[in-house]
Amino acid sequence: MSTVSTIQNKTTIKTLVSDFKQLTKVGLSVSVVFTSITGYLLGANEINSTTILLLAIGGYFMVGASNAFNQVIEKDIDAVMQRTKNRPLPSGRMSVTTAMIIATFFTVAGIAILYSINPKCALFGAVSIFLYTSAYTPLKAITPLAVFVGAIPGAIPFMLGWVAATGKFGIEAGFLFMIQFFWQFPHFWAIGWLQYEEYNKAGLHMLPMDKKDKGAVTQIIFYTCVMILMSIAPVLKVTGSFYIYPLTAIVIFLLGVLMLFYAFKLYQSEQNIDARKLMLASVFYITVVPIIYVVDKFLH
Repeated sequence: MSTVSTIQNKTTIKTLVSDFKQLTKVGLSVSVVFTSITGYLLGANEINSTTILLLAIGGYFMVGASNAFNQVIEKDIDAVMQRTKNRPLPSGRMSVTTAMIIATFFTVAGIAILYSINPKCALFGAVSIFLYTSAYTPLKAITPLAVFVGAIPGAIPFMLGWVAATGKFGIEAGFLFMIQFFWQFPHFWAIGWLQYEEYNKAGLHMLPMDKKDKGAVTQIIFYTCVMILMSIAPVLKVTGSFYIYPLTAIVIFLLGVLMLFYAFKLYQSEQNIDARKLMLASVFYITVVPIIYVVDKFLH
């Protein structure tokens, strides 16, 4: 009998941990923390491991809070979609009250931890949570412009790292923000393309002009081009103390061309398989480019 209850307890704990990870989207949080830390390394003259730790924990809380609030608001929408119906809230494994307690704790703790780095970090963290929860999430059910609003909190992490390192928001942090801001469009619209039928069923507007057509891909191509220009602009030394070598700019340009290649393939085929390749190429881009910037900095 005790063996059965031990197995049940283990299963319950495993489920609770799994639900907590789903509610706070640990995978996404880790990628955000990673981007923030690369932003910090770019801005820092001296590397402070305590600040990096605080930035990682504060960044995780910030993203976790945004996602938990998002899932509370979209509980009924999530229940309609195949991809999300087994999340903790729509499946009934977790109550809205529990999710709200986690989200509120994460918000307060995240902003407090970021404040201990410097007040500007806390401000950007708070703006990120507020915009994601109060603007982006409700707008998804109203207008395709929601993606533009969502791109703002989505672009804060890279810049947040720089602000954590320097205590200043200048042209360097602005450019890091712009790179990640314009990256969001090809990335999210590729996902929007893949999940179009599901989003449509749930009444969410995740493609430009709400259509799965060549017009949507034209916009993807346009924003990918802008993202590439922003990413290589530091080679011109127009971005303050944030600049890169010509060779670095060429490597980053080629990574951008890889995304463009899949965007053009999607334009020709209008097939989900090419949208998936574009989405994966965009994830590869936003993972590798910050690392390249950091390597370039330490070569100066």
